[in-house]
Amino acid sequence: VHMSCDYPVDMKTVCLLLFAALLPAIAGKTNFIVMLMDDMGWGDLGVYGNPSKETPNLDALAAEGMVLPDFYSANPLCSPSRAALLTGRLPIRNGFYTTNAHARNAYTPQDIVGGIPDSEILFPELLHKVGYKSKLIGKWHLGQQPQYHPLKHGFNEWFGAPNCHFGPYDNVHTPNIPVYKDANMTGRYYEGKFQIDHKTGESNLTQMFIEEAVEFITKSSSSHDPFFLYWAVDATHGPLYASKKFRNTSQRGLYGDAVRELDYGVGVIIDTLKQLKIEEDTLVIFSSDNGAATYAKTSGGSNGPFLCGKETTFEGGMREPTIAWWPGVIKGGQISHQLGSLMDLFTTGLELAGVAVPKDRIIDGINLLPLFRDNQVVDRPIFYYRGNEMMAVRYGLYKAHYWTWTNSLEEFEHGVNFCPGENVTGVMTHDQVNHTSMPLLFHLGLDPGEKYTIHHTSSEYKAAMEIISPIVEKHKSELKPGDPQLNYCDKAVENWAPPGCELLDACLPIPKSDKALCNWPH
Repeated sequence: VHMSCDYPVDMKTVCLLLFAALLPAIAGKTNFIVMLMDDMGWGDLGVYGNPSKETPNLDALAAEGMVLPDFYSANPLCSPSRAALLTGRLPIRNGFYTTNAHARNAYTPQDIVGGIPDSEILFPELLHKVGYKSKLIGKWHLGQQPQYHPLKHGFNEWFGAPNCHFGPYDNVHTPNIPVYKDANMTGRYYEGKFQIDHKTGESNLTQMFIEEAVEFITKSSSSHDPFFLYWAVDATHGPLYASKKFRNTSQRGLYGDAVRELDYGVGVIIDTLKQLKIEEDTLVIFSSDNGAATYAKTSGGSNGPFLCGKETTFEGGMREPTIAWWPGVIKGGQISHQLGSLMDLFTTGLELAGVAVPKDRIIDGINLLPLFRDNQVVDRPIFYYRGNEMMAVRYGLYKAHYWTWTNSLEEFEHGVNFCPGENVTGVMTHDQVNHTSMPLLFHLGLDPGEKYTIHHTSSEYKAAMEIISPIVEKHKSELKPGDPQLNYCDKAVENWAPPGCELLDACLPIPKSDKALCNWPH
């Protein structure tokens, strides 16, 4: 910043005082909070049209900030989506996919052998170089073996678990999932204070995650450290849970109870920022890792008007309920139809911190600061991947499906339905159908539910595909897939003896290795 003070004495004094007042903002760095929900759908918030109107804090956040209704995850499943967020790169590039079968969703159950590769550069690693303190609260999901843990990849602190909160297990055939406090486990789910009661749905986990967030923000503020808080809470992922105070308070059952408690947590975090007077120095992004789990029916979330849900590359699987909040920078009450991606948070955050984006690899995220500051919108494509296949691409209001698949007829007939209550002939297919020679095209403004294909002989189809086809050709010609991390599973790498188990006398016998290809049915 350059300020000239060549004025008469009285004006010079005023100028210097003004400059002194600006110094903290000039010298300081912007804090960054990402609130990533788990399996929360586009239609779960009041501001996104949910009729229950049970998210007052998030609705207020939206009123004070910017609503982003055209924002996407990079994958319709948890682990690849989270890997993309922290690397700014599509899962096909960062290795979070499988080649065991074509276009299969894969993730990190506790027997997965792979995890986030050391060759990938994570957002907190780069922030660390310029003095940021970073904390993960909640689910990691990028590998449960110690070499993959968050403190090995740039985070300073961690409170949460490496895997989903499935269980309880017997600690003989399968170990319960550990909960970590930084580098060491501090207990296990379904044991001690980390209980989840399946009968009632009661658990205090969300309250713990809220308390950890407040403590970290307060500590960072008092030490004047710029910070990155990754609040990756998971109460809306089955098995659902909520604390006693929120149980039986929602019209929407236990899922709604969980949403209400998370909304409360957002309110507490925002109030903390305001009380510490650092709200204007903090960019907050609220979003979700993938679409709602429609297969859970009334025990899952809502994807609003969109087709299908989690596990699919239809809009319901990857369009996320996203809000950006930054008082003093983002003007309140805005709605932007900028096509956005969770991967953009990597690039945007680095720009905020004054860190150069890595030049030795393709970064898929774009910088959203011009959008937040001046509502500048840029054209860009959104790629929809399922495993190792690019299934669809969106550009502008047009979306072209190059492949379609819900899940196999065999799975469907056994009750696994990713699109309950929906049936769009020729679009929702139980076989993997290749449309590459003539992609199915939809106009998402006129047809957000992907029900009415644009006829391939129409001038509209030809004009849209003349734009989309070269984008796809360029993308595929430049694509260098990373080494697939989600191919192999092994009982021996489960959470039998996590770091710190010896301090709690909680180490379990490790079975013999039985490494084999994982089975990914959909």
